[in-house]
Amino acid sequence: MNDPRILESRCEWTADDVADESQWTEVLTQSEAEELDEALRHALSVATDVLDVEQKDFPLGGLRSRLARIEDELINGRGFVRLRGIDRARYDQAEMEMLYWGIGMHLGTPWAQNKHGHMLGDVTDQGRAPDDPEARGNELGGIGLPFHTDGSDLVGLLCLHNGIEGGLSTVANSVSIHNQLVREAPELAAELYLPQPFDFRGEQPKGGKGWYTVPIFTECNDRLFVRCIPPYTLASQRHEDAPRLTENAKRALTRVVEMAEDPRYHVAMNLVPGDMQFINNYHVMHGRTAYQDDRRAGSVRHLKRLWLETRVLDERPEYFQNTHSDWARNRSASRLTVN
Repeated sequence: MNDPRILESRCEWTADDVADESQWTEVLTQSEAEELDEALRHALSVATDVLDVEQKDFPLGGLRSRLARIEDELINGRGFVRLRGIDRARYDQAEMEMLYWGIGMHLGTPWAQNKHGHMLGDVTDQGRAPDDPEARGNELGGIGLPFHTDGSDLVGLLCLHNGIEGGLSTVANSVSIHNQLVREAPELAAELYLPQPFDFRGEQPKGGKGWYTVPIFTECNDRLFVRCIPPYTLASQRHEDAPRLTENAKRALTRVVEMAEDPRYHVAMNLVPGDMQFINNYHVMHGRTAYQDDRRAGSVRHLKRLWLETRVLDERPEYFQNTHSDWARNRSASRLTVN
């Protein structure tokens, strides 16, 4: 490959650049909230199951153009947004899920998230142990999650409920991290352009290997694509037949983690019930701080997750395309109720 180079500098930011929350918080107007309510009522007249509702079944007027601008900002700008202004107390969980699904479909096409074919997922304590080699982050409760990416173009979170403390959502700018690594240690950046092993977490195709390889950094048509899940890359080494990480790869991954965790490169946000967060999965890594639930009091952190295929990107590297046909074949929705 050619030497790595600075990419998409227009999308770079540091914590100081985004210190003003109003830059990345889109507050719905009262008329937009009512527009959403009308779209919800129409969608529910078509079907009560989100899987049976298409974009045309969730009609939007003026808000549609605002969401299009947000989608463009996610891909070509800052890469993350918090959408605020839905009155959580006004809607039950099924209605909130439909609102979320409808907004999501105006930002992209839902994408299967796991072997169960979940097009709509749950992020809450599902009783999985942190040392379970097949547990995924959305199933783990209480602990903080390190910065990572997911497996789609856009990743969305809807806050249904919070615990009693903690659980801030954190986002770090992958573009700034990539470009700084190119500047300070191009040999390490180059290593991450080579295929690196990732653990499948038990979700490999039937009869397949428990690991796969994909570069952490990829350039395509002058765009940067990032797939970075440090715990999964390290866990891949439990498979004897997986490629061994080189010393340069270990050093490079460590440096990426250090920069993501550096307060200069990330920002934390509070999501209150009704808030939605959407991020560009290729330009923004996300994580969360540790939190505490109180099940007796009915305070259990619960978010819904969407993976979306954006219409703004017209080309992706092969391994960033929506090709999990074995996952999508089982198209379903996770419907946990925890409060």
